[in-house]
Amino acid sequence: MPKIGKEELAVFQYVHSHAPVSVREVADHFADHGKARTTVLTVMERLRDKGILERDKVAGTFRYRGTVDSSSMMRSLIGDFVNEVLGGSVSPFIAYMSESDQLSSAQIQELKAIIEDLDDTKIKSRARGKSR
Repeated sequence: MPKIGKEELAVFQYVHSHAPVSVREVADHFADHGKARTTVLTVMERLRDKGILERDKVAGTFRYRGTVDSSSMMRSLIGDFVNEVLGGSVSPFIAYMSESDQLSSAQIQELKAIIEDLDDTKIKSRARGKSR
């Protein structure tokens, strides 16, 4: 998946959650954040060039929508962060999360479930490797 910046991510998230959406609708939303319509259009077209957004003409107006789901986008961004910032190691991220007081009990349980699934997957993968 192509890399995107913070501004592109914000526009992608808005388009994804409101699709199909016109440039005007997106620009109106981001005007509250100090972004000009031309800036929003430029970002949307950059995302379209990267294959992350697509547009269709409906009643004379281009309507945009995402071509990737938000979970795929998040996985890609997290992967980029881990590889580029953390040198490929998730340990600093896990250490940060374990020290964070921002996690709810539900989020902690979700993390535990993810780790259990990861353990199960690794065990099954090793078992398949030995049986070959």
